[in-house]
Amino acid sequence: MATSHGVTVGGYFCPQVPITKVDEKDEKTPDDWIPRHPELIRLTGRHPFNCEPPLKELANHGFITPTSLHYVRNHGPPPKLAWDTHRIRIGGAVNNPVELSMNDLLTNFERVTMPVTLVCAGNRRKEQNMHKQGIGFSWGAAGLSTSVWTGVRLRDVLDHCGIKSWSDGAKHVCMGGADYLPGGGGSYYATSITRHVAMDWDSHNVILAWEQNGEKLTPDHGYPIRVVIPGYIGGRMIKWLTDITVSEQEDSSHYHYHDNRVLPPGIDADRAIAERWWYKPEYIINDLNINSAITSPGHDEVVTVQPGRVGTYKCKGYAYSGGGRKVTRVELSFDEGVTWELCTLTHPEQPTPAGKHWCWCFWEFDVEFMCLLRSKQMMVRAWDTGLNTQPMNFTWNVM
Repeated sequence: MATSHGVTVGGYFCPQVPITKVDEKDEKTPDDWIPRHPELIRLTGRHPFNCEPPLKELANHGFITPTSLHYVRNHGPPPKLAWDTHRIRIGGAVNNPVELSMNDLLTNFERVTMPVTLVCAGNRRKEQNMHKQGIGFSWGAAGLSTSVWTGVRLRDVLDHCGIKSWSDGAKHVCMGGADYLPGGGGSYYATSITRHVAMDWDSHNVILAWEQNGEKLTPDHGYPIRVVIPGYIGGRMIKWLTDITVSEQEDSSHYHYHDNRVLPPGIDADRAIAERWWYKPEYIINDLNINSAITSPGHDEVVTVQPGRVGTYKCKGYAYSGGGRKVTRVELSFDEGVTWELCTLTHPEQPTPAGKHWCWCFWEFDVEFMCLLRSKQMMVRAWDTGLNTQPMNFTWNVM
């Protein structure tokens, strides 16, 4: 349900759909203390909580997604953390290892606010699983959301700690959260990014965020603090952040290697383990790939056409890309890719001073009713400033 209730943050209106009640589906689970929107579509049963909003609901809210309808990817139960006692330990290849409280972050560093679209690497995976089941669960086309995030630059925090030079071993920034999980015989969720990504503000804008859409983070989104890496897949954005370690090597944790990889199509789950494909660095996912989807017409939508009436239907959808690349055009085909129609694009965000685009955009196209009726299927593809576009056919992969 779209709403006019909300707040303006950083020049962007953030709609709010407050939820105060614990969903009955969470009763007698480790999450029975977390209020959640009852309309969220649960993709992995009751627990752990992995969900996306109904696609129509997501589209109706427009540019900024209400926090209560933001997609959620949890590997286990959110930890119960307290603002006043939470600490972030920063060490490794730094001259001044420190332990920072939340108030330290709020008072000692410049705040930044920016809109960023977060996308699960598995967004639209359901379409691949319908062809052949992989090991990942079936996300629909709503495994993404956009929020206005407030926090501090990761670069500023690392400078404060005296990060050492690349030649002195400060090549990777490893980050871990408070969520203890069964993977690898028991481990905390952790991952890493390169020093360049962490420190180059113009190119990457990595922040440690404590606010989402003008309010403190909710438990599902990393309260009290999380990492936001614009243009990257959601799996690199550690929630419930507790540790930052600057290292000569990338993170060695179970989830850094056994999650968020795109392997060749001939590699199944058993072969990936037996031949250690998870550890081949060339198959890691970081930057988002270009993507687009149709939100109108919706699945099973009925369009009423009066006999003899000449009219049009407004097709709608979204598109995004990674690396800060702007989506430059979106095209629709009603004849299975023989011809393509150019759509009208809307970019609600203001690009960064370096010209980066970290958010989704929206497209529209008015099609004549008769063209829509004759079409066996609609196809959409997006292009970005790097001339990346979506292929006609997907390449299946095990994840």
